[in-house]
Amino acid sequence: MQILLTGATGYVGKRLLPILVEQGHDVICCVRDKQRFFCPKEFEKKVKVIEVDFLKKETLGNIPKDIDAAYYLIHSMSGSASNYDELEHLSAENFVDRINQTNAKQVIYLSGIVNDQSLSKHLSSRKAVEAVLNTGTFATTTLRAGIIVGSGSASFEIIRDLVQKLPIMVTPKWLNTKCQPIAITDVLNFLTKSLFNPLTYNQSFDIGGPDILTYKEMLLGFAKAIHLKRYIYTVPVMTPKLSSYWLYFVTSTSYKLASALVSSMKVEVICRDNSINSILNITPMPYELSLSKALVKIDNDTIASSWKDAMISGQFVGNVSDYLKVPKKDCFIDRRKREIQDRAFTINQIWSIGGETGWYYGDWLWDLRGFIDKLFGGVGSRRGRTNKHDIHAGDALDFWRVLYADKIEGKLILYAEMKLPGEAWLEFKIINNTLYQSATFKPAGIWGKLYWYSVLPFHGFIFKGMLNKLIQ
Repeated sequence: MQILLTGATGYVGKRLLPILVEQGHDVICCVRDKQRFFCPKEFEKKVKVIEVDFLKKETLGNIPKDIDAAYYLIHSMSGSASNYDELEHLSAENFVDRINQTNAKQVIYLSGIVNDQSLSKHLSSRKAVEAVLNTGTFATTTLRAGIIVGSGSASFEIIRDLVQKLPIMVTPKWLNTKCQPIAITDVLNFLTKSLFNPLTYNQSFDIGGPDILTYKEMLLGFAKAIHLKRYIYTVPVMTPKLSSYWLYFVTSTSYKLASALVSSMKVEVICRDNSINSILNITPMPYELSLSKALVKIDNDTIASSWKDAMISGQFVGNVSDYLKVPKKDCFIDRRKREIQDRAFTINQIWSIGGETGWYYGDWLWDLRGFIDKLFGGVGSRRGRTNKHDIHAGDALDFWRVLYADKIEGKLILYAEMKLPGEAWLEFKIINNTLYQSATFKPAGIWGKLYWYSVLPFHGFIFKGMLNKLIQ
């Protein structure tokens, strides 16, 4: 069948794509920027990529009419605009208008559990989108999930950060809120087994694991899984704003996402009806098992996708392709070059940069810059990287965004997402037997120029030391 996959570069979409291909479907991936989409070579014959922005009607014509079903995985846990709920509503309306003109028999929508009488803005928006999708001429299947547990998921990474960094936690009272976590493996099973199943048409189902836990119990469960002793004390005095800042400074999350999570975590997300389990013959795994599976993925460096690579994890605005051309006019540029002895070694060093590997020289200065960035509301350097030795365009890499990555060509371009009075690029490229390393900064006014000259003294040994480590 021909399946339309929206959110193909997202956390769930990246994992769903290979399953659909392996099941024999032809998949049409909707992305806003083709530069961000990476498709394994073995899937290329079964995958077509089209650029679609559901907020721009003029792009919807790129969706072919001969599709048989579609997945609606467009989620905005937090938007840069305060009216992101209105934008989500408009996106859903445009989607319905276009899909009504196709041959699609079914749309499968991954939403949030909305059984509580008092919903957060995010969950209310999810519910409103469901109502819009139900107006379509196609059959709609809505799967409502709570906390998704898997390597790279936002919830999992926040739990991991808190447990690993804080032996003692003084936490907000919402940690006593109950939820029903579900493993990402089970979410994918529900998504794929619902496809073309008439018993799921025009219905909404809650999906969750067998355990109903408080967030506090989830944290302690993770601590047990990694053999750490942790003490958690809840207090009633933390306001939502203070709670958001607490998550923001302790974990790798952005403030926007932390704020959205805090408002949603005050709402109980518990399944009312698990009839979908028997309909699709799925027995969701318990929380403890979902944790162990996620930890194995991390230990083996086989994380398939991460929320950190989503654009909402940083300050990046626009498409990757808009920033690919590194400017030269009115810019300060630190250029360096060295001959290389072993191309394969240098490529491996470049492709392993950042994250746990570090920046090869003066790591404490890079860490300090990340800490300062956090103080000023930036992303900091805690995002790290999804995989230790594999990167693609669109990935997050500490406080950088990968714009271009081609191992065969030997070229990597990074764009700074830290708070800056200007814009910055870091570029590595190998031509013949020479490695060229360039740090480019385009200042914004006098403050940008002052910033460049203030950090210039550090460039001499940071970039020189890094270059030396890349070639030997």
